[in-house]
Amino acid sequence: MAKEYHAPDWETYRMDTTHPHVRIEPMDRERETTGQALEALRSEGMLPHTHYDEKKLLAHRKAVEELFEIPWTAITHRMQRTIWAINAISQPRNMIAAGIFCGNTFISNSGAAVGPGAVYTANDLVGVEILPNEAERAERNVRRIDPTGVAHIVAADAVEFTRNYSEPINLLYLDADGDEARGKGIYLDILLQAFDKMPKGSLVLAHNSVNCADRLKHYLAFVRDPANMANSLNLVIDGEGLEVSLM
Repeated sequence: MAKEYHAPDWETYRMDTTHPHVRIEPMDRERETTGQALEALRSEGMLPHTHYDEKKLLAHRKAVEELFEIPWTAITHRMQRTIWAINAISQPRNMIAAGIFCGNTFISNSGAAVGPGAVYTANDLVGVEILPNEAERAERNVRRIDPTGVAHIVAADAVEFTRNYSEPINLLYLDADGDEARGKGIYLDILLQAFDKMPKGSLVLAHNSVNCADRLKHYLAFVRDPANMANSLNLVIDGEGLEVSLM
């Protein structure tokens, strides 16, 4: 049976995807909901603690709002905070984010290590986007926040890129789409290429664990099997959801 944390209002919490910076709930409510989600991860042994620097998070959020070109996004403020906090707490040295569109989901992960929201130093943070035009836009966006190049975008197929990646992968973020037959089911193909490169304690974050659960059924069955992963928890904080899995 799936382990899940449900925000009480996840079914009614909705954003305008073309206006992602508009606040749709009080900050206290956002903080409480994401705090409960992080505590659920801590209680399952998936995070060592739940402490993070909210001022740094808000500095990151402000920079993204001012500097990023985002035509649309399904990443809510709750999801942005949760993803950023997971990275800020776990501090992955190397991260691959697969399927990053304009770079908003990528920077939600890597923004804990680069730019005004940085709280630690990373080695290599890679966003992989198969569409060259979107990869170019994402790279332009990221460069406005991270002049160092630690966080960077490549235009590539995420399965092939992950197969050929030579460094340990401490965090894998999945938000890619495959062909019509696979769709979000490509998550499992990407994870299998990363699997042997992920040390014990590494994390896998899979977006759309709620609204694309049917397409992800094989992926979710794999990560929820104790024979494959040490633990897995579905964070149902909005209508998209985030499955967090521990190696």
